[in-house]
Amino acid sequence: MAYETIEALPEDIKGTLPQPAQQIYMTAYNSASSDGMNEDNAQEVAWNSVKNVFVQKDNGEWAYKAETWSHENPAGTMHHS
Repeated sequence: MAYETIEALPEDIKGTLPQPAQQIYMTAYNSASSDGMNEDNAQEVAWNSVKNVFVQKDNGEWAYKAETWSHENPAGTMHHS
């Protein structure tokens, strides 16, 4: 079943994830589902997509992962001193 809007997501998703993460979850779930995955696999894809961008902190809240690169260092390589 595809989700038409964020509001249609399950309560545990809406109550846990910030809105940008909900959007990622919904988009990934819908894409996996439209590719023929069953619900369990589509949920796994959706959660993995969220975890690529967000991290769950010790207090249970989700936050963007720290950037591993910047506009000054777009390749993500280490600076040499």
